[in-house]
Amino acid sequence: MAEYLLKRLASIIPTLVFVSMLIFGLQQLLPGDPAMILAGEDQDPALIAHLRAKLHLDEPLPLRYAYWIGGVLQGDLGDSVRTQQPVLELILQKLPVTIELALLSMTVALVIGIPTGVIAAVGRDTAWDYGATVFALGGLSMPNFWLGILMILLFSVQLGWLPASGYVSPAEDLWANLQAMLMPAIVLGTGIAAVLMRHTRSAMLQVLSADYVRTARAKGLSERVVVLRHALRNALTPVITLGALELGTLLSGAVLTEQVFTIPGFGKLIVDAVFNRDYAVVQGVVLITATAYIMLNLLADLAYFAVNPRLRH
Repeated sequence: MAEYLLKRLASIIPTLVFVSMLIFGLQQLLPGDPAMILAGEDQDPALIAHLRAKLHLDEPLPLRYAYWIGGVLQGDLGDSVRTQQPVLELILQKLPVTIELALLSMTVALVIGIPTGVIAAVGRDTAWDYGATVFALGGLSMPNFWLGILMILLFSVQLGWLPASGYVSPAEDLWANLQAMLMPAIVLGTGIAAVLMRHTRSAMLQVLSADYVRTARAKGLSERVVVLRHALRNALTPVITLGALELGTLLSGAVLTEQVFTIPGFGKLIVDAVFNRDYAVVQGVVLITATAYIMLNLLADLAYFAVNPRLRH
């Protein structure tokens, strides 16, 4: 396992280098000139020239990439063109909000998706299976923003149970924080739960027909032990992969959901940066997101060893 981990870590480095080059290269294709945006309405040529020199916009593309990646390796992602704040500082302000929303949403997805998939597989072609399938189709078909609006109308406007929008830090008021994050977490979690349910059901159906499951039943083990200890552990491998990818998607910022519920997370940050042509912020957010995806895939690979002991050999 240690040798495998070292190989995976060695493969991450060239992947990150390639991703950083791709991010920086594609960023240059966006329209607009940051120097002209910073210069304001006056468009003073001397000021524009000064800003272009300060931002290294007058340098060749490879040299500009070298300046940028050199700063990244030192923890400097540049400064926001619009607010003049360090990009890393902006990311650290928004990242805890998005991490909390992602973890709550993934918790909702796991609590609903995996048990529903197991029940649907065990009760194949029964009412439980059909009901779970209808739930999955509904979760996949319902747009997040539409479900969010419906929940606001019901739980905020009609019943008055939960706040319609806004965000409260858990350090200030934990209960108010949970109230504000509950609906967004359910909106995002139900969609992912539908996907997890379908994959869990498919994997469980394959495992339940395997020889070792029939052998376990022939030994007289209870159905609960057979399903949970023997079948589910082996069926979790594809589910772990899917869960890691979905968590990476949540960490990249659920743009529409954050906009509907006015949550100041990664989604709002990247949208504002794109509209304001704030290149440094866009580059920093995308780089952090890509790194999160790569690390989550590594954690998923390591989780395989925990759920499937055969892989350790």
